[in-house]
Amino acid sequence: MKRWVGLMAIGTMVFMLAACGSGGKDDNSTTTTDTQTETSTDTQTATDDPAPAEVDDQLTPEEGASLVVWDSKTGREFIDEMAKQFETEYGVTVKVEEVESPDQVNKLTTDGPAGLGADLVNFPNDQLGRAVSAGLVLENDQFADETTTESQENAVKAVSYEGILYGYPRTVETYAMIYNKAIFPEGAPKSFEDIVTFAKTYNDAKKNKYAIMWEIGNFYFNYGFLGSNGGYLFGDGGTKADDIGLNNDGAVAGAKFFGSLKDILPMNTGDVTYDIKKGLFTGGTLGIDINGPWTLADYKASGIDYGVAPLPTIEGKPMTSFSGVKAWYVNSFTKYPKAAKLFANFLTSKEAELKEFQLNGTLPANKEAINDASIQGDAVSKAFLDQFAVSQPMPSIPEMGNVWNPAAAALSEVWNDGKDAKAALDNAVQQIKDANAVNTK
Repeated sequence: MKRWVGLMAIGTMVFMLAACGSGGKDDNSTTTTDTQTETSTDTQTATDDPAPAEVDDQLTPEEGASLVVWDSKTGREFIDEMAKQFETEYGVTVKVEEVESPDQVNKLTTDGPAGLGADLVNFPNDQLGRAVSAGLVLENDQFADETTTESQENAVKAVSYEGILYGYPRTVETYAMIYNKAIFPEGAPKSFEDIVTFAKTYNDAKKNKYAIMWEIGNFYFNYGFLGSNGGYLFGDGGTKADDIGLNNDGAVAGAKFFGSLKDILPMNTGDVTYDIKKGLFTGGTLGIDINGPWTLADYKASGIDYGVAPLPTIEGKPMTSFSGVKAWYVNSFTKYPKAAKLFANFLTSKEAELKEFQLNGTLPANKEAINDASIQGDAVSKAFLDQFAVSQPMPSIPEMGNVWNPAAAALSEVWNDGKDAKAALDNAVQQIKDANAVNTK
């Protein structure tokens, strides 16, 4: 920050000297850099309002541009195909490096300034505030109008921060019930009460038979127990960091209900992982897996006959899942911002997002893609979209990063140790407040 302020001061002095040398007249000069989108601005006198920046009508890649993209292993087939198409159309080579989406902001924090980060990254919207505050991503300026018009409104909001659009929405996602049709031939249960009743006659730990599983140590999947009963993360729609509702009466009631479900899933939180659930479900002994569309490719490949339904109700109330928007972002330290912005826009077209839907079962953010018959006529996609309608987007403020570990630990204590729900949540909220206070100093 000190270095940036110093550079700004030097730049201001140089500008003032140049203005004096030219008699204070407008020179209509154009300034370009390797790390910014080319713009043209008229030099203004001290009494004039600054002219708005103008962008090229048609963006073209920098000469000799090549790109590095970070993406998860599950998205590899899609991104490799799109990279080939982009190179054919624009002559820009694209190298793909496998970095899981949730890890990318942490990695970019060190690799970006060092010149080692990917030109194009993607991560969930809850990490956007942290990325912006650290100066890691560029604004979506060149394609802002196109992105806003073509993407779902809530997706655009999710990838904006303090009123500025940064992301290129890739997918919207939430989780739902993925159920084995052989075990539930009449369709998935409607309520947790129905599941508890079913589990009493179906469960058999020796045969690895369980009615339902989810990642019980992961707050991403557990939030619905608190949110469905009136708990919340931050006030004012997830923007007010000093208003935390994770230990109000509704949240406490939800945590108690959550803990009671150990009767039908007698494992500790660390014993249920993604891979364990996948093995049991594809093996035909797990009735319901609470999971997202990102797992469907594996289930399709296994040949299991599955269906998808919205989450079960809790005491008659819809279970409020977390929802997120994954988007592409341009690394602010890239040498090729034009090429990177072009590729980000290329990856979020109707055709591209339908391609990813076909390969990975992901739900597109592009409105034309959503309205395509291939998605509207697909019962699985419709179920996820129905759940998305009652979901809550993850807050994007930086303080969201302080929530995950304390909240997960609190619910793990309730589940594993039978700790009082109120005491566990009070402790978690205090830890979140303490972390927030440190970050604001």
